[in-house]
Amino acid sequence: MGQERVYVITGPAGAGKTTVANYLCRHFGLHRVVTHTTRPPRPGERDGVDYYFETPTSMAKLTLLEQVTYDHHQYGSSMEGLVAGWQTGHNNVIVLDTIGAVTYKQKLGDQAVVIYLTVSVLDALAKRIQARGDRRHAIKSRLRSQENQRDISLPDKLRQTAYVVVNDYWPKTERRLNRLLTAFGESQTNL
Repeated sequence: MGQERVYVITGPAGAGKTTVANYLCRHFGLHRVVTHTTRPPRPGERDGVDYYFETPTSMAKLTLLEQVTYDHHQYGSSMEGLVAGWQTGHNNVIVLDTIGAVTYKQKLGDQAVVIYLTVSVLDALAKRIQARGDRRHAIKSRLRSQENQRDISLPDKLRQTAYVVVNDYWPKTERRLNRLLTAFGESQTNL
């Protein structure tokens, strides 16, 4: 393997970040970096698989590479999580908000490949969030949050380096991701 990389998936709530990260793990053998959060699990989410679900006290004890507050909950990731993937011989994929993506790009340089997901019609985001099972008050809170409003646009600090993928139609998104990762030397493991 060449340079160790982490593919940073970012964008607004409902853009499909988790779906894309899962796809990259299945089809390119990437290691999913599990991040930490103080928010409660959604239906079907599992501790240590989807997130490490923390309390504010346990979160404060962690050594984090980046940490943000999003919709009143803390999120963060650790360098140990990246190293764990690289030690298995696989590159990593991680889902972060745009501030986390900027931090990764600043701290890791070319090792961090930022993929910014968006949609062409913003109303689609609310429908996607509702379809994944979030409660109505949580959807409103998330969409109105300052953090989500920030993530709706690609930050200036990523404009020259991020790869923008419009995730309106999955087959087109899939083709774009396949071309992008192949250009970085990743091989598909499940054709």
